[in-house]
Amino acid sequence: MAESLFGIHGAALEVRSQRMGLLSSNIANAATPGYKARDIDFKTALDARLNGAGSDAATAKAELYRVPLMPSMDGNTVELATEQVAFSENAVGYATTLSFIQSRVETLTRAIKGE
Repeated sequence: MAESLFGIHGAALEVRSQRMGLLSSNIANAATPGYKARDIDFKTALDARLNGAGSDAATAKAELYRVPLMPSMDGNTVELATEQVAFSENAVGYATTLSFIQSRVETLTRAIKGE
């Protein structure tokens, strides 16, 4: 029912939320020796989600390891600037998607009230 009400936006919000968690983990582990930075290919994850995959299965299909431009000596592949840009872009997308959902809820509320 929620998918018919919110269309693609509900699934997009789930994927963006999971990506935000992964990017946060990358940033938190920027100084951890041997840590491998990961990301989620948003389009691949969203397509999988829309084709019926569960949210965990969809993101698992779309998860990839980031290849660093300048590898560190300790094997850590997190490049803080790259992670911060990806996090910021994802946060903007998350806020935009949330705005679409909020607008839909407001429209439905007005329709129920007969406004």
